[in-house]
Order: sequence, then structure tokens, then C-alpha cells
Amino acid sequence: MLVLLAYLILGAAAGTLAGLFGIGGGLIIVPALVFSFELQGVSAEVATHLAVGTSLATIIFTSISSIKSHHEKQAVLWPVFRPMALGLLIGAMLGAMTAALLQGAWLRFLIGVFAIVIGVQMALALKPKPGRDVPGNAGLAATGAGIGWASAIFGIGGGSLSVPFLTWCNVRMQQAVGTSAACGLPIAVMGAATNMSEGWQNPLLPDWSLGFVYLPALLGIAVLSVPFAKLGARLAHNLNANTLKRGFSILLFLVGGRFLFQSAPLLFN
Repeated sequence: MLVLLAYLILGAAAGTLAGLFGIGGGLIIVPALVFSFELQGVSAEVATHLAVGTSLATIIFTSISSIKSHHEKQAVLWPVFRPMALGLLIGAMLGAMTAALLQGAWLRFLIGVFAIVIGVQMALALKPKPGRDVPGNAGLAATGAGIGWASAIFGIGGGSLSVPFLTWCNVRMQQAVGTSAACGLPIAVMGAATNMSEGWQNPLLPDWSLGFVYLPALLGIAVLSVPFAKLGARLAHNLNANTLKRGFSILLFLVGGRFLFQSAPLLFN
């Protein structure tokens, strides 16, 4: 019961922060789950894989709610999403399989690097300037495959990758965010399903794991992350966005630095 309560609190915190900063909760959930699994005594070899798989499973629920909200505002470009969807599914499957092949230390190292890169982007407010048109169906599918592959490795819904791509293609920011929200669903579904398969009957996993998805964490986070994301979005309108993002970038630097500090000695000694 205490474990479930802890994950309910994590879900509330992840949802609030995701709503505040306009990013997918995976950037928050994955590090928090890794730390939680460490406290539970989960083997370091599977803790990061379990965090990534569980994060992707939680994104299924948050993305459905987000898609509904953006669709009602006509902010989802379905003609752009549909060609990307096949690529996203294939890429997410390959990304989850790639992550499963990596040692726990390597996966943690890559997530640490990614957290620092996103922290730099948020701190400096780096955004690509619109410079081209949306590519054809083949180009969208190929781009979707790349986004899905990377997102499944890092346990995210892909917003930090798909939004910059779409804005670079002259898509208005509101539609870029709405279409990105739709892209998160195929990534999450295929990524979670593949993680379940890849981790099936791994002897190092704790009880109540379904492959690389930890069910108590999934339940606790899914229950509260959606309503608290709405709370975070409301709070964002009353707080200074630039100050918030710079503050969150510091948190990402600390998380990324800790991951690198933990994994580097195991990889380079």
C-alpha cells in the first residue's frame, strides 16, 4: 500500500510538472522511477529498463487525454499524423528492442546525456526557425521512425523531438503541439508492448512486473497524472514561463549529471 501511495504522489508531481512546462511526463517519470526502484532494491541491470517501459505505458493514458483536448481545439493535423504513424510504430518497436540490448549502465548514460541536452535547450530557449515545408508521406514516415526509435529508448512521448521538427516545417506552434500529442500514442503503445515482450520472465524483475512494466507504478501514476496535468497547465498561465523553464532546466542538469556520474565509472573503467 505504501508503494502504491508513493506512485500516486509521483503521478501527481509528474502530471503537474508536465502541465507546467508543456513537455511529456517521461522526462520526469523515468528519472523518478529509477530513483524509486533503487530504493526498492531493484537490480541496477534492469531498473532503468523497467523505468523506461513503465514510463511509456503511463504515456498511453496521458496522451489519450491530451489528444482529445487538442482535437476539440482543431489543433491536430491528422493528414500529417497519419503518414507519421506507421513510422512511429516501427521506430518505437525498434527503439524498445535497442534499449533491451543495452546494459543498464549504458541506457542510464544515454538518458543522462539526453536530459542535459533538453536542459540546455530549455535554458537557452533554443527553437528551430521555420525553414521548409512539411515533407511528403515517405518523408513523414521516415521522420516518424526516427522519432519513435529515440523516444522508445528514452521512455518519452516524443514531444521534445516532434514539436521542433514540425515547427521547422512551418507548422504553427499550437498545431505542432497538438499533432505531437497524437504522435505520442503510437510511440507509447508500441514501446510499452515491446518492453513487456522484451522483459518477459526476466528473473531480475520485481514482483508485479509485466515484462519491463511495473504495474504498481503504472497504476499510481496513471490515476493522478492526467488530472494534475490539467492543474499544471492552469498554473502555467499564472507563473513566469521563462523562469519556470530555466528552473526545470537546472533540475534536468542535476538528473542528467547524476546519471552520468553513476554510469560513467562502470562504462569507462
